[in-house]
Amino acid sequence: MKIVSLLSAGTEILCALGAGENLVGRSHECDYPPTVKSLPVITRPTFDITMSSRDIDTAVRRRLTSGEALYHVDIELLESLQPDVIITQSHCVVCAAGDHDLARHCRRLRGHIVSLKAGTLAEIQRDVRRIGEAIGKTTEARQYLEADALRRTKVAQFVAEKPRPGVVVLEWLDPLFAMGNWGPEMVELAGGFCLLGNAGKHSAAIAPQPLLEANPDIIIVAPCGFDIHRTRREAHVLQNIPGWNQLRAVQNHRVFFADGNRYFNRSGTSITESIEILAEILHGCGESSTPERWQTA
Repeated sequence: MKIVSLLSAGTEILCALGAGENLVGRSHECDYPPTVKSLPVITRPTFDITMSSRDIDTAVRRRLTSGEALYHVDIELLESLQPDVIITQSHCVVCAAGDHDLARHCRRLRGHIVSLKAGTLAEIQRDVRRIGEAIGKTTEARQYLEADALRRTKVAQFVAEKPRPGVVVLEWLDPLFAMGNWGPEMVELAGGFCLLGNAGKHSAAIAPQPLLEANPDIIIVAPCGFDIHRTRREAHVLQNIPGWNQLRAVQNHRVFFADGNRYFNRSGTSITESIEILAEILHGCGESSTPERWQTA
């Protein structure tokens, strides 16, 4: 069986289920496990992703308003790979290429398209099972989910009697976005109380005032698509917010940068590791994290 994944979360799931050797193509964002980087790249963004957060947001909004595509899909290359299964997504038109980008080419594509649409932790588990069914790995999917549940149970046991700090997870810097989707659920499982962002709903832009009014105990900055180094380049955006230095989290040195691209923003197998990272930050759960996962701001 030949598989193409146009979603980094889908690639992670496929490899976790033992189907990595079946992958013949990937999206430009698929980078884990590292072995997939040698595969042909099917997609690319149609805007400059090295711009500032503000400029990226402006470019994306302009393209969405005008009906322009955010991602280019190399249909000729995709066809030449002759995949039996194509993993894509329909959850967010901004974050990755999706089935909407394939729609006008569906008649030319022979592979079975599996479109993921997870906005909650339960839906991520559902997608693991769906991929398992599509590629003949139902047993592996069940075993993975059982092992994953044990990891989450260990975290839950550790944080059960801990005080629950108020937490804000920021998924974008300029404008500010409070993390929605599975973010609030992860905070809860890690022993915190999510002050902004709605579980199961898309992340949304917020003005600085709600953040100042929430006055969280802990702020975690994990922008979509950014690693920690990229996030640090724009730390001044936060520092320039009027009232930022008066926030409880800032005064108590409880602001943290996390690798949003690798962990927080992907609806795949990294989610449980993200919960473990949150538990480390909030309560010192587990061993000390590597600086590539999270750092003090």
